[in-house]
Amino acid sequence: MSEDRARLARSAALASISVAVVLVALKTWASWKTGSTAMLGSLADSALDLIASFATLTGVWIASQPADEDHRFGHGKAEALAAIFQVMLIALSAFGIAIRAIMQFAGGQGTEAAAEGIGVSLVAIALTFALLGWQRYVMRRTRSLAIQTDHLHYKSDLFLNLAVIAALALDQMAGLKGADPAFGLAIAAWLGWGAFTAARAAVDDLMDREWPEEKRLAFVEAAARHPELSKLHDLRTRTSGHRDFVQFHVDLPGDMTVEEAHDIIERVEADLCRQFPEMELLIHIDPEGHVDEPGNPLAEENEFKRLETGK
Repeated sequence: MSEDRARLARSAALASISVAVVLVALKTWASWKTGSTAMLGSLADSALDLIASFATLTGVWIASQPADEDHRFGHGKAEALAAIFQVMLIALSAFGIAIRAIMQFAGGQGTEAAAEGIGVSLVAIALTFALLGWQRYVMRRTRSLAIQTDHLHYKSDLFLNLAVIAALALDQMAGLKGADPAFGLAIAAWLGWGAFTAARAAVDDLMDREWPEEKRLAFVEAAARHPELSKLHDLRTRTSGHRDFVQFHVDLPGDMTVEEAHDIIERVEADLCRQFPEMELLIHIDPEGHVDEPGNPLAEENEFKRLETGK
């Protein structure tokens, strides 16, 4: 990761920590004043956000370290590991909130001090909006998986705080005593879905999932604009943190000199890397007509031919 991208990612993580500290303090006081399960759920979420933000900061710091002797492909997967840690915290939070809501349903407890709770939630919404704006800017510049996961947390916080406002208003102003635990259960379900979504993205990164079909197709189309290449096959793509990794085989005439082949591949690599920034590209040359693995369709499928047929 370049120094500029690393600096931006760290700034987003530090901003997240700062907001989380303020929100934890405010919601601790509001939970004590209101006795609301929805507010308690929001407090638990903010407390976990604080811990997760420290994990994010650690992840982006490790991911920003240059490749070394033991990690020749860099440290990008540290962001996915940080995201997995965050997912575990979100899931635990959702479970705890659901249990608390069920207990409140059974006990029939009400809430108090709606004005204070609603005021704290409005402050939380304002701070969260400001943080989300900065995170979106950083995400566009860095493609940081850890920041994306953190962004998901705080985006869900907007709905959590709105849910707290609705729960307190319905419980104390409309007299609907089951509203607070009901919203608590809804918050738990929302957090659970967010954990699942974030986990899927992190696991895809750790498992070296292929690029989405649209991006993969765009890459093949870019390579196909070089007429000197033929039979692009054994295309493999993956993403680690903010970096993409691509490798493929391509046919060139068997009587071409090493220097001629080298010059062609150099031009192709330079062009493709301009179109796909932050990509590490490896191209293997085969003499025309050569078959590497006759029985392996994944390795031998001609991506150029597939592009022509649309299949």
